[in-house]
Amino acid sequence: MITANRRQLLSGTGLAIVGSTVPGTAWAQAPAAAKPDLFVGTGGHGHTFPGPSLPFGMVQLGPDTDNARWDACSGYHRTDGSIMGFSHTHLSGTGIGDMLDVLVVPTRGKLELKPGPLDNADGGYRQRFSDEHAEPGYYRVRLESGVRAELTVTERVGLHRYHFPKGAGHILIDFAHMILDKWDTGALIESASLALGVDGMLTGSRQVNRWAKGRNIHFAMQLSRKPSRVEFFGDDDKPAAEGAKGVTGKSVKVALFFDEAGGAPIVIKTGMSGVSVNGARAALTQEAPGWNFDRAAAEARRIWARELQSVRVKGGTEAQRTIMSSALYHTMLAPTLFTDRDGRYMGMDRQVHQAPEDAPAFSTYSTWDTYRALHPLLTLIRPEHAAMFTRDLIRQTQQSPYGPPVWPLQGIETGCMIGWHSVVIMAEARAKGIEADYAAAWPNIRRRAFDPKFKDSDSSLGREHYYALGYIPADKVWESVSRTQEYAYDDWAMAVLAEAAGAHDDAATLRKRSLNYRNVLDAEVGFARPRFSDGKWWGSPYDPIQIGHMPKPWWRDFTEANGWQATFLNQHDTYGLIRHFGGDAKFEAKLDAFFNGPSTLPANAPPDITGLVGQYAHGNEPDQHAAYLYAFCGKPWKTQAMVRRLLTEMYKADPDGVIGNDDCGQMSAWFVLSALGFYPVDPVSAVYVFGSPLFDEAELDLGKGRTLRVRAPGNGPDSPYVQSVRWNGRPWTRNWIAHAELAKGGELVFEMGPKPSRFGTAMEDRPPSFGKSG
Repeated sequence: MITANRRQLLSGTGLAIVGSTVPGTAWAQAPAAAKPDLFVGTGGHGHTFPGPSLPFGMVQLGPDTDNARWDACSGYHRTDGSIMGFSHTHLSGTGIGDMLDVLVVPTRGKLELKPGPLDNADGGYRQRFSDEHAEPGYYRVRLESGVRAELTVTERVGLHRYHFPKGAGHILIDFAHMILDKWDTGALIESASLALGVDGMLTGSRQVNRWAKGRNIHFAMQLSRKPSRVEFFGDDDKPAAEGAKGVTGKSVKVALFFDEAGGAPIVIKTGMSGVSVNGARAALTQEAPGWNFDRAAAEARRIWARELQSVRVKGGTEAQRTIMSSALYHTMLAPTLFTDRDGRYMGMDRQVHQAPEDAPAFSTYSTWDTYRALHPLLTLIRPEHAAMFTRDLIRQTQQSPYGPPVWPLQGIETGCMIGWHSVVIMAEARAKGIEADYAAAWPNIRRRAFDPKFKDSDSSLGREHYYALGYIPADKVWESVSRTQEYAYDDWAMAVLAEAAGAHDDAATLRKRSLNYRNVLDAEVGFARPRFSDGKWWGSPYDPIQIGHMPKPWWRDFTEANGWQATFLNQHDTYGLIRHFGGDAKFEAKLDAFFNGPSTLPANAPPDITGLVGQYAHGNEPDQHAAYLYAFCGKPWKTQAMVRRLLTEMYKADPDGVIGNDDCGQMSAWFVLSALGFYPVDPVSAVYVFGSPLFDEAELDLGKGRTLRVRAPGNGPDSPYVQSVRWNGRPWTRNWIAHAELAKGGELVFEMGPKPSRFGTAMEDRPPSFGKSG
């Protein structure tokens, strides 16, 4: 049984709106939380979805419009004109698709068992739609069959309410529905089953081999009205025997027919579990015991209303305030809860484990993306969740055959992207004082750090070369330049965790090895550059716009980047990078060329490289800290101008409002932090570099009765430059501030103006890097 305190912790309902911690501060009109637009990011390449979820909830219910193209990674795209149905699990903002479990299709007329193609809404069970509405915790739409659909959720239960016109109707449960990809091979569904119990409860289980290969999902479903008849279908849509109470196979479905579907609405509630059908049943009975859809929707709205009060702003435009609230919403969709009501969860070792009551298990960690801004944001405004995620990642590190995770999804290490950046999230938490048993994770972290025979996923290939040569050769392993740099950053993070475990010699070795990023930076040409096993560089003359030498068509030397973007990938040794390229003036000139050069890309560039300003790509993660690097070479006003430009040009209050994949909230978190006026260039250092606050005033609830207030007098569209800073009423000359200071709460005041100032330019006021100033 889960206590009320834990429910409050998971749903964020235990936070209160508090007054100022700065005596004497008066606010004539307090900042307020704007209304989010859940369709922001559902167009373009944002890959978000508009359906209801609770903050970090397991069930993320919503409409599916497509499951077979890249821009439908979430199952939904705003430009699509028909809905297939409503499934219970989604990914928000990812560049790879999965999930879409348990599709529910309410309709009338002839039974169709396949959705048909996207370009033909009449070719299957697809339906055109109208009157679509979405808000946090609630969604509704009218389908062309005349059915009005409403959706809401608890943490583990999806609730549907369908209003049918008078006459016959049916509801199809398509348990074969899933994301499809042109690269898929083999059996995408290993096994599946559906069964109808004597109590009228429909249950099902399946094992899926999509992106997270071998993940298991289970459900239990109840309907408020008993169907007139039920028909099951197996592989190849073959009908089961008449009167059958279940079906097994790979592609299984069931149709529930109602001779009179009109009248009282049909309510469906579906519990989900990664462990067992019994776990899904328990979710139903404990989280949704009755049929009061409106009460569940009201509770979901209440939870979200409180969550979205955690950051409140004043000033800016109405559109910018909508963007802020929408971004904040998107930062609270992942990681996702993956623990049953009794605390059981499927571990990374494919065994069932019991989670402590105050430390549940989670899934959907897009660590390559989210270590940069999402997790730093949560350590500030949701420290209790940051602590839960930290303890969960420690467990996953212990349980996984690969050690520290990179992209775990429902108990499976997908090995997606490069590095093992969960160590960054853990190291950042350690640096910010979050209590956890870091030493428990150290044995497997140490194996990843030093043992070339430790099991590798695609994310960690080439470690033996990295250990022996100090870099990864481009003729041996793909994406070698980015791997070298990101493995070096993970070394920097692992040094912090080694110290926490008392392994001081290992920590010293890792700190020294974290400088290996320099081994793929050619100081002679001034760029990151592929290097071969014989030590020679690729390309003469070298073209940094290229993706790499590519002996095979799919081979790249950079991860979703090119030589320009990878040149600024380093986050933890900025002064070393500056010296490597010849000092402040040359580094400034290199940054200028980066942001002001032609925005050309080779034909084989991945679609993730978007939002170009010169060669800077805001729509992808590797260089998202680059605008803040001017602060390290004594030109913080250039940081201020560029950050303000990115805030105003790269985000919009419409479906195509996120310039690239939102990546489980990373793109949104960049906006939230940068709009507040500070950003974690190196999260492990636990400091924030100042930028240019977008809003006149902001308030952040930090938990435990603490409030951070940010004010920007003199701010405006033509006044992006910081003139001076005060912290809690005292002059503040540094162009950065430590997390330990902000986390106490207080008032941070940026005096803004229309022209650059000398604020923060002195060497002693520049941000620290590699543990020291420039």
